[in-house]
Amino acid sequence: MQDFQKPSADELKKKLTPMQFEVTQHADTEPAFRNDFWNNHKPGLYVDIVSGKPLFSSLDKFDSGCGWPSFSKPLMDKEVVERSDVSHGMMRTEVRSQTADSHLGHVFNDGPAPTGLRYCINSASLRFVPVEEMEKAGYGAYLAPFVKAGLYKPQPKAETAESKK
Repeated sequence: MQDFQKPSADELKKKLTPMQFEVTQHADTEPAFRNDFWNNHKPGLYVDIVSGKPLFSSLDKFDSGCGWPSFSKPLMDKEVVERSDVSHGMMRTEVRSQTADSHLGHVFNDGPAPTGLRYCINSASLRFVPVEEMEKAGYGAYLAPFVKAGLYKPQPKAETAESKK
């Protein structure tokens, strides 16, 4: 993921569903309450559908009642960037992924403590990696908070012939 090169629009159209493409590339919005993750309560990571970069943790997800996945903060501030959005006659703050420049959604200041923020994110811009699959999928570095929360028990490493010496 270090050397990520954003695929061309044609490649992305082949990789993504039409909704994922429109949301991430054209700042569209998927329907509220009719998307993959608004009601997902499983522990895990939410990563950029285009780049695979980790964006949000289920540990920061909450039910805001808006019909889209809502998070109180991004996993890493540097990967979620904010831009002014004055489309549709409103003044909002758009959030995009730094690496792939994917449109994610918007951030509002009506979230829970301690941040007071609500990152209202389109499911179509995300891929969910369940906690039990994180290590295998290359996201093992993000497991510690899930272990601390008692949501994941590290698996013992298989003993190798080298480690028996």
